[in-house]
Amino acid sequence: MENAAGPHHDSAVATASAQPWRGSPDRRQMVSWTDNDHENPYNWSNLKKAYVVFTGVITVINSTMGSSLPANAIPYIDQHFNITNEQQSVLPISVYLIGYIFGPLIFAPMSEHHGRCRVTQCAFLIYTLFTMSCALAPNYPALLVFRLICGVTASAPIVVTGGLYADVYDTPRGRGRAMNLFMAATAWGPIGSPIISGYVSANPSLGWRWTFWVGLIVAGVSWIPLAFLPETYGPVLLSRRAAKLRKKTGDMSILSAHDIEQAETNWQTTFTKLLFRPLRMLFLEPIVLSTSLYLSLAYAIFYINFEAYPIVFQDLYGLSPGVSGLMFLPIGVGSILAVFVFLAYERILRRAKAADKPWARKEEALRLPLAFLGGPLYVVALFWLGWTAREGVPFVVPMLSGIPFGMGFLLIFMALLNYLTDAYEIYAASALAATSICRSVFGAVLPLAATRMYQKLGVNWASSLLAFASLAMCCLPFLFFRWGEKIRMGSKFCQELKKRKEEDQEQKQHIEEEQVARKEPA
Repeated sequence: MENAAGPHHDSAVATASAQPWRGSPDRRQMVSWTDNDHENPYNWSNLKKAYVVFTGVITVINSTMGSSLPANAIPYIDQHFNITNEQQSVLPISVYLIGYIFGPLIFAPMSEHHGRCRVTQCAFLIYTLFTMSCALAPNYPALLVFRLICGVTASAPIVVTGGLYADVYDTPRGRGRAMNLFMAATAWGPIGSPIISGYVSANPSLGWRWTFWVGLIVAGVSWIPLAFLPETYGPVLLSRRAAKLRKKTGDMSILSAHDIEQAETNWQTTFTKLLFRPLRMLFLEPIVLSTSLYLSLAYAIFYINFEAYPIVFQDLYGLSPGVSGLMFLPIGVGSILAVFVFLAYERILRRAKAADKPWARKEEALRLPLAFLGGPLYVVALFWLGWTAREGVPFVVPMLSGIPFGMGFLLIFMALLNYLTDAYEIYAASALAATSICRSVFGAVLPLAATRMYQKLGVNWASSLLAFASLAMCCLPFLFFRWGEKIRMGSKFCQELKKRKEEDQEQKQHIEEEQVARKEPA
């Protein structure tokens, strides 16, 4: 496979008529994957794939942990920098989430152009350095700028990891299980941070700066697996293979499809196409837009809790910041239970397919039913918190609302993000970037009004307002289940994906025919 010397090149190189390019007058030698090609990420060993999944989870935990890292340190940061304005005190979290808005516009398209590994490592390096800068911030504006840069670079794992998993798993089942771990990591990261900041900041011998030193330590340890992350993006791997073969044989007509795409477009066109692809998908793809709105609301409510929980458990129940941070643990328990719900649904779906049930044949049946349960659980949890958090009711009762909250949150994300990944495949990073942009806007803006909303409406009606908004969005998964196939048929990106699959199949068939022809005697 590596040997392309002599009159016949490697079996992964096929001859095809095309426009002249790079010294070839009328023909190109196209590089593509062969059957059982060990360099194709789909054919990697289970151990190597597991390593990719593990590394993706670790980077995502860092990213999401960083988002809420100052949550219970905010009172101490305010005191240190003499911040008295309520809106300003929320900014260490909000500016980080603002970074999530801009980062996906950069990193998702770059990952589809330069590969997943290099983009993730470069972004994580900047994130690590500016986490250290937060710990050393000389003043409040500097802290906010450092947090913004952390947010921009921390968005890379969020938007790239979905594509990373789509690169190595070619079946919905494999992708689904990997994505579930990814989404569980998005819940576990923010939950642990308030505990860290609560106990560390309240310790006089440590102080709020050590909250960020702990974040830096976690990031430093995470570099151990990240440093050895292999590239997974197929087009980039084929481009590298073509480059090796050109160097080895001197034949400059050996190309990959990725090489041709880069050569036939100038940098302005490429920049515009790749940078604005997530925005185009957000506004022109009904599935992406609708999904983004639902996820954005759920995401914003999740971050509103970082303002609401101190009001409930510190102001109302008089708990310390550290103990108040422990109130987030039931959300983590709920997210773990959601993983078991997913595995149970997988078994139900397999049995339904084996029995040839009509509903199980629909692509929407793979993921969306998880949201049928997750949406109502999310609504119930919000009403539960709102109407049990009061004097005379033990704090454990509202605390336990976190279990259905965590289950609902993760099941909604499991269903909808997996649905996007399966529907858009090679464009998954851009689709996920579109949802990330939208939910980051909601996550950054809505928490700014959280404290005032809870003060004016009270815990009961403020939580109820969020519950009613979530209830209105519950219908979306049911609508997708009913009309999702028709919507996808009208999608430009889904049709382009279908066309590329057909072209890849034709190219593979052409390679096989050439291989047979070479074996026949002259």
